[in-house]
Amino acid sequence: MSSPKSVDLHTDPGLFSGLDVYAVAGNPIAHSKSPVIHQHFAEQASQKMHYGRLQPEIYSFAAAAKSFFAAGGKGMNITVPFKLDAQAFADVLSSRAKLAGAVNTLWIKAGKVFGDNTDGAGLVRDLSAQGLAIHQSRILLLGAGGAARGVIGPLLEQSPKCLVIANRSTAKADELVKLFADLAASKEVALESRSLLELEDSSTTPYPFDLVINATAAGLVDESPLTPAAAINIFVPSSFAYEMVYGKSTAFMQQALQKGARVSDGLGMLVEQAADAFLLWRGEDLATAIDSRAVLAKLRS
Repeated sequence: MSSPKSVDLHTDPGLFSGLDVYAVAGNPIAHSKSPVIHQHFAEQASQKMHYGRLQPEIYSFAAAAKSFFAAGGKGMNITVPFKLDAQAFADVLSSRAKLAGAVNTLWIKAGKVFGDNTDGAGLVRDLSAQGLAIHQSRILLLGAGGAARGVIGPLLEQSPKCLVIANRSTAKADELVKLFADLAASKEVALESRSLLELEDSSTTPYPFDLVINATAAGLVDESPLTPAAAINIFVPSSFAYEMVYGKSTAFMQQALQKGARVSDGLGMLVEQAADAFLLWRGEDLATAIDSRAVLAKLRS
């Protein structure tokens, strides 16, 4: 099934007779926890399926996805750097995938490939499970790339008091404010943009935040998007700092801890978005059969 330009990591549907085959596609992908997460869901719900990894070359996602589905693959999760490629590949997009501008879940039905984005729903459910009330809260979203865009819609749906998008350059943040202006207005949310440097200034940013989400890639290289002065201005002990990177305590999380705030990495979001994808593939009637928090607890241990 794999083309010469992709690495097939135990994913060829032809090798798993009698099983529905799914995969996660990314580059790199060997580190992905998605196979073990979906294995747990399959065991909980008594589903016969195989879930593997697929690592297309950077410019070969469409060819690899086409081969996978042609060989009998049923569905695919997509991670960095292929979420825009997956959106272009899908025949039919959900409304939240259109809003997010990216796709992280594909599946085939009646010969058509459907695309959705479960990232934002996964984040909201993880925050809720950790006891955070989003309704009427003040939210600061750091970053204006694909990761940020994917969660803005679901966050706005919860009717926070305000959502501030802060980015190194304000141009991208301004674009997102325009894109989501109608949804924000319908939910009576104050949607604003800032530069990261403006977060230092108490006249520009006169209040701390209940929830601060790091959707930048800074955590991957052990940096924080926040200057020390900005961290002092936006964090208080009642704040909740959410880092989308998972598996380590990042510089961003350390800044929040120094101000007495609660912190979380993004592993719960990974599990919860996977639960949404699993139900899209296997049927919403299995919602009561799977326990995402039990899966998360196993991964944490």
